[in-house]
Amino acid sequence: MTHRKGSGRIASRLAAVLVSGTLLSPLPALASAGPTHAAAAHVTQQKSGWTARPADYPGTVTRTDLAIPMSDGVVLRGDLVLPADADGAPVDGRFPVIVTITAYNKSSGNVSGGLTGAAPDYLVERGYAHLTVDARGTGSSEGQWAAFSRREDKDAGEIVEWAASKQRPWSDGKVGMNGPSYLGMSQIFAAGSQPKGLKAIFPQVPAADVYRDVVASGGQIDVGFIPLWLGLVTGTSVIPPAVTATDPESGFGALVSHLTAAGTFTIPLMLKALLGGDEAYDGKFYRDRSPGRVIGKVQVPTFLVGGEFDIFQRGTPLLFENLQQRGVPVKMIIGPWDHLEGSAASDIDQAGYGTLDELQLRWFDRYVKGIKDPTLDSDIAPITSYEQGSGDWTHADSWMGDQHAESFRLTGAARAGGGIGTLTEGDPDQHVEAGTAYVPPVPVSGLCTRSTNQWTAGLPEAALADLPCWSDNAPNDKTGVVFQTDPLDHTVRLRGPINARLYTSSLSGDGLLSVSVSDVAPDGTVTRLTGGWQTIAQRKLDKRRSRYLDGQLIQPYHPFTRASKQPLASGEVAPVDVEIFPTAAELAPGHRLRIAIQAFDVPHLSPTVQDLPSTLTGLTIHNSDTYPSVLTIPGL
Repeated sequence: MTHRKGSGRIASRLAAVLVSGTLLSPLPALASAGPTHAAAAHVTQQKSGWTARPADYPGTVTRTDLAIPMSDGVVLRGDLVLPADADGAPVDGRFPVIVTITAYNKSSGNVSGGLTGAAPDYLVERGYAHLTVDARGTGSSEGQWAAFSRREDKDAGEIVEWAASKQRPWSDGKVGMNGPSYLGMSQIFAAGSQPKGLKAIFPQVPAADVYRDVVASGGQIDVGFIPLWLGLVTGTSVIPPAVTATDPESGFGALVSHLTAAGTFTIPLMLKALLGGDEAYDGKFYRDRSPGRVIGKVQVPTFLVGGEFDIFQRGTPLLFENLQQRGVPVKMIIGPWDHLEGSAASDIDQAGYGTLDELQLRWFDRYVKGIKDPTLDSDIAPITSYEQGSGDWTHADSWMGDQHAESFRLTGAARAGGGIGTLTEGDPDQHVEAGTAYVPPVPVSGLCTRSTNQWTAGLPEAALADLPCWSDNAPNDKTGVVFQTDPLDHTVRLRGPINARLYTSSLSGDGLLSVSVSDVAPDGTVTRLTGGWQTIAQRKLDKRRSRYLDGQLIQPYHPFTRASKQPLASGEVAPVDVEIFPTAAELAPGHRLRIAIQAFDVPHLSPTVQDLPSTLTGLTIHNSDTYPSVLTIPGL
């Protein structure tokens, strides 16, 4: 994995906000198997013949806290950046407008760690206007924040139409949108309402299904990222609104509303989830807040950026697939990035297409300004993804195209702290050596791993970059049980989601299966490629919404409702399908493929208070002809 410039600076800034803010938590399957396309070609970098055009204007000028009235009377506030002449005066004329909607306070600037989006100057100097708007209940905007509520969803479309209106003397009626994370998800919601004037969007690291992507991976509550995120939103929201100086009534009212929301939305939501209330289960609350709910209505060209170690590692490819299958112009770059790195996209030029500014300029010039770009599709593949192991940037026409299911049976016995079992490739119905493996409850499993870094948005590795545990998972694997192949005699390549069907028993009837898939080098270094999680009691499978490859389950879908929760009976052994989040990797000859299973993933996940006792008994993995535990990968 290459290491990235700028991530330490971004992380330190975000950390400052989290320390100063209040640390408060939380917040449908989108695609079936797609059409078959050519497999990804091996290349290290694709050089585009396109060259970014020079600036049209020498500078920019900013107008702050424009009032943007919503249909319910609430006033949102936005900062507008316009092209300026050499004297710093705004240039007369109408321009296409790039809109960014943020929950991190448009006035926070560097303090927000770059999560307010890229600096607008590059695009503005090339003939765009840029409008950054504080979401309802954040920054200088009035109202109470409720994290992608239906009302905020409606706001997004209304903001676009306000910016596109010819009543704005600086707007030519054409709008694009950009920004990462929350700002990226706002774009999906805006585009889903199909507002007049919206021509294209450029979401970085967006979610698809917030419950499965981040809030409760596998059915336990995310206590790693969600409190940090809510602390960031809350912390930046209580900064006194800048508009108070010019509109005291609006500014004071906004601040009071923001403070009230912390007590009426964020804190109660977190407590209810951890106490096992309805907020701990999937349902309307999370569906309303998932971009997957509206992605089927998005019609505008969309450029997606994702990260292999991002908190939305699972969801971004699902958004891509939905758009591509419906014929919407779409491209996606997935790099070796965590959430902060994917948000900054400072290393996106390694994919071979230019910097983030240049990519956005090209996308918006083509689809917002309507400038002809006959080589856009030949220069930029539909999918460009970083391949772990080889270090190559690979190109493909589809996310799931020429893959085939490759199965590895768990065989023999394994024990925590040693005693490695075997993964055997071949016929899933073949006879294997039977065995059992007890997974002990070790409450520090997961600590100081790539999972730790991923689910705290990349802050730990940025602060302590030299810790060996970020790159070697071997110590953590000893806190659970391990199965691995013999040294490979051929290259194994994969791209996409992975499934582990583990026949499991538990004295308590429940518990967490925390699964990692790794590449073991000949020198014994264990590189964690990806991971997945599943509580035993929520093992119920929705086959209609699950994905299959060559007739084998590759991406399970679990309902995660209160009604679907069913602990194991005493002595019962049942199959539990663990959704392992998608990745792209190459394992070279001489390396080994490994699956490791633990009963905790700290500090990522926590059981609810009522489920905590059931996680303390451990669990047992069974493998035999009667109980054929198997790891299934999407091989290339």
